[in-house]
Amino acid sequence: MADVTPEELAARTEVERIKDASRYLRGSLKESLTDPLTGAIAESDTQLSKFHGIYQQDDRDIRDERRRQKLEPYYMFMVRIRVPGGICTTEQWLEIDRLAQAYANGTIRLTTRQAIQYHGIIKRNLKKTIAEINGCLMDTIAACGDVNRNVMCNPNPELSDLHAEVYEAAAAISSHLTPRTTAYHEIWLDGEKVADSKKKKKKGDDDEPIYGKHYLPRKFKIGVAIPPSNDVDVYSQDLGFIAIEKDGKLAGFNVTVGGGMGMTHSEPATYPRLADVIGYCPADKVLEVAENVVKIQRDNGDRTNRKHARLKYTIDDRGIKWFKDELNKRLGWKLPKAEPFAFTSSGDRYGWVKGVNGSWHYTLFVSNGRVRDDEDQQLMTALRDIAKIHKGDFRITANQNLIIGNVTAAGKAKIDKLLAKYKVAGPETMSALRLNSMACVAFPTCGLAMAESERYLPSLIDKLEAVMKKAGLGNDPILVRMTGCPNGCARPYLGEIGFVGKAPGRYNLYLGAGFQGQRLNKLYRENVNEEQILTELTPLIESYAKERKKGEPFGDFVIRKKVVREVKEGKDFHS
Repeated sequence: MADVTPEELAARTEVERIKDASRYLRGSLKESLTDPLTGAIAESDTQLSKFHGIYQQDDRDIRDERRRQKLEPYYMFMVRIRVPGGICTTEQWLEIDRLAQAYANGTIRLTTRQAIQYHGIIKRNLKKTIAEINGCLMDTIAACGDVNRNVMCNPNPELSDLHAEVYEAAAAISSHLTPRTTAYHEIWLDGEKVADSKKKKKKGDDDEPIYGKHYLPRKFKIGVAIPPSNDVDVYSQDLGFIAIEKDGKLAGFNVTVGGGMGMTHSEPATYPRLADVIGYCPADKVLEVAENVVKIQRDNGDRTNRKHARLKYTIDDRGIKWFKDELNKRLGWKLPKAEPFAFTSSGDRYGWVKGVNGSWHYTLFVSNGRVRDDEDQQLMTALRDIAKIHKGDFRITANQNLIIGNVTAAGKAKIDKLLAKYKVAGPETMSALRLNSMACVAFPTCGLAMAESERYLPSLIDKLEAVMKKAGLGNDPILVRMTGCPNGCARPYLGEIGFVGKAPGRYNLYLGAGFQGQRLNKLYRENVNEEQILTELTPLIESYAKERKKGEPFGDFVIRKKVVREVKEGKDFHS
């Protein structure tokens, strides 16, 4: 890591200068938290707070009304709990539930990265919330910011010995790439030890051997997949590891680099990209490979333009051959060629599934990841009561669903009874279309949202279900993804049908992604409302019902019928 000259720093983005002056992510966060004159934190601190797992937001539903009343926006904060591999104990879940009631808006949000989000926390409750999260041996550090985010993995290590080994590797990657700064401990825990720390650090002990003073140019995402399931959408990750099994054991991983979903409307220089498979690494080399991929991006990513700062652009600017050569040079050994593998799906296995050692696991559909009680079902109360009697754990999937894991044969009936008591609908009562749908949060909390997503997708699915049923496709899966903006949090460019918010009530409609997560979709219609969406999709769905080949996914069908052109690489996404 070379030192940065004043001239180089001046040419970088404002966020880079904020990081440079932050004293390893401290900034003026302590002062901001105690400022009684505003519900917000200082503008520069809103960038640093992300590294601590916090986003400042405001309630956009009442923004105009507060402006008319000459009040500042109703500032509140999203806090994200990092959950490597998506697994938490039932004791931790009960604490997560309690904190949602005490400090947040009374709901829990399961994210597409297997993390947990709270919304609606006001400033005076931030420190208490984070301290109590750490008190149940979880944390929020690196859940956001220009660092490696929550490491994704199939959340069910009890499915097989291989799954257990892969989960341990994912947890090790997460720990290895966690920032070392003591700022998190000082600000939120008054210097106490965070759950993930190897040792208690002294104040001011801020060596960052992997990230350096300026951390990464942008966020960095890692996913670990276990064929034949691509449930973590491994090709969408900056860095991916695809498990390779030999003789029933984990031998190593195929390595993928350069995935990323975000883009900006009307800026063709920004685009989603799927990762390239660049080789294979033995299981005992996975931390070495992960660290050096991160360091290549640290040293070569664009720090002058945040829209061009992800690893996907570093690779496209310099070429995949350059990247492989650079990685091999840093490793001191050459990645062997990739091993054969195949994916057959990218979704979840719903209902009861039997694992090893006689354990059972129940995958519950959670609409867009929002855990709450409403008139139709009391999901939050049901999970609370289950956690009180369940001796296993809870697992968050990459599709925003929840697995009640490690259930004994005797415990199955008790859980079924509680789900029925609180009218929690089983996946067998839902269409395959709904079970394969996913949306980001969007309004009212996300400041980037251009259109509704989480609050709107269920009603659109209602209407599309009617179209599917009329066409005779009531039990056929189609991947549907929706986001309120083009940043891609719900991975909309991997939807066989993708909706990306353009303006209130209007979306860009994308078609043709691969059912196994292996192909991007393509823009089909721009800036359409609900009526136009249904007008466009109805004849396509009817044609699919009549003209598809046996076993042909919808995304493949629209490519074969030339409804949209196949996107072979990210740079072709807009062409």
